[in-house]
Amino acid sequence: MSGYTTSRAFLEALAEAGVRYVFANLGSDHPGLVETYAQARDEGWAKRLPELVVCPHESVAMSAAHGYAQVTGVPQAVVVHVDCGTQNIGGMLHNAAKGRVGVLLYAGASPFTQEGELLGSRNEFIQWIQDVHDQRGIVRGYTKYDNEIRTGHNVKQLVQRALQIARSEPAGPVYLVGPREVMEADVPEQHADPALFSPVAPAALAPDVVDRVAGALAGARSPVVVTSYLGRDPEAVPALVELCETLGVPVIESVPMHLNFPADHPLHWGYQWNTQQPNPRLAEADVVLVLGSDVPWIPTRNRPDAGARLFVIDIDPVKEQMPLWHVPAECFARADLRTAVSQLTARARELADPAVVARRTESAAAEHERQRRVLAERERPEGTVITPEYLVACVREAIDDDTLVLTEAITNYHVVNEHLRRNRPGTLIGSGGGSLGWAAGAAIGVKLAAPDRTVVSLVGDGSYLFGVPSSAQWVARRYGTPNLTVIFDNQGWKAPKQSTLGVHPDGVAARNDDFGVGFAPAADLPGIAEAAGGAWGRTVRDAGELASVLAESLEMVRSGRSAVVSVRVPAV
Repeated sequence: MSGYTTSRAFLEALAEAGVRYVFANLGSDHPGLVETYAQARDEGWAKRLPELVVCPHESVAMSAAHGYAQVTGVPQAVVVHVDCGTQNIGGMLHNAAKGRVGVLLYAGASPFTQEGELLGSRNEFIQWIQDVHDQRGIVRGYTKYDNEIRTGHNVKQLVQRALQIARSEPAGPVYLVGPREVMEADVPEQHADPALFSPVAPAALAPDVVDRVAGALAGARSPVVVTSYLGRDPEAVPALVELCETLGVPVIESVPMHLNFPADHPLHWGYQWNTQQPNPRLAEADVVLVLGSDVPWIPTRNRPDAGARLFVIDIDPVKEQMPLWHVPAECFARADLRTAVSQLTARARELADPAVVARRTESAAAEHERQRRVLAERERPEGTVITPEYLVACVREAIDDDTLVLTEAITNYHVVNEHLRRNRPGTLIGSGGGSLGWAAGAAIGVKLAAPDRTVVSLVGDGSYLFGVPSSAQWVARRYGTPNLTVIFDNQGWKAPKQSTLGVHPDGVAARNDDFGVGFAPAADLPGIAEAAGGAWGRTVRDAGELASVLAESLEMVRSGRSAVVSVRVPAV
């Protein structure tokens, strides 16, 4: 045995590609990785490998890698146990896929020998039980690429190719599996130059598309931009501001999972989520440019006017992974959003009529101010009762512009966006998907990516419990990633109740208030974090106490201790 194994080459390849962390839930399929790390620590070359972050639950590992990549743009690695661990990250894998976030997921596979023919051959009963027909098939609906490591002789090439695909837009998760015998095998020292596996370069719009879209915006009576995830690239946000200012075009954020446009900018025209009424600003538009959005509107509720001209520019313009999706646009174009917006701005400068731009800007600013006054009225507490609007306003006053805020408040998503009023690109992040529990692990990854910044998560009580807080808080304590979690505790799942009322507004469930969504008897939500991670915890029921508790909790976080504040808002 030379000691240079496939496992060592695999870990070296990750480090060479810029992976700093392996978020791992180790199992019987990982002796080769465990031995490599032990050897590296013993012989003094551990810094040549990614740091191992042990996560007692796979979903925390996956969402931590997700959060790190969202801040840095660099995919990290997640190691899980064969088919069982792979299934345990299912919801968080969905989030990475739908949020277009690169993550390299590695799982071992049950050994393929059982008589001791090779090192790593089966020697535990579980290895027969966990031998399934198509382990890679478990994730194939959510990954951009999957492969099996069949030999260590090209493992570095496989890792670099997987990461190249993960980083190329639309970015997304990739999956590798490796049987024990292969990962234990001695191989010659491996080499693969990461510089030769760069992601696909950003795509630009064709010149005729630039002319067509810029001309439509410039010549419109009432144009509007709709976006949901342009802010995945923080540098695209000021580019969009420049385009909108050049033409006097307002922006609507639809189901935003990122800060896409500064909330205080006079051209910001608000947000829409599961809005059940028509959006008058969208209905009045005669030209609509959709820039990076999966759900620009809900067709049955708030679609644009039938006569409006629609254009879609996106890294994923026809949503190939969504079986049912359509926007009746006259042009669909695949392009990097920052590149496309810069192209449109250059052409718009040549076409803009200063008088028209001034008129549009004045009208948009008036609407922006009207919306702001309405929202300000909602931020007052109702006696001692803490409303979600008041809670978010208090958080807004407690944090600074540099704070990284993770939003997973579900039925209060819109409240967070409307009242937090974030303006700095990259400072408001959502999962991008629909599986709850992302924020608990993501806060760890975000803090590792930005150790000098304060990290605050705004979550529902259901989201908090989905996040396996016992595991997440333990990991945060062990690896020094203190963060604040603020819980909108409405003592139940509001979303299923709203969904039922949307379909059966006069049904039996509505008549009897029987929805099966309550969390009684109430759990001590901060107590979970205190017990598992030594966190500072408080439950707040009185509006008069909220500001001081938030201030104290942030002091705790800045001193190096995580904090969880559960805020009782009106019950479901």
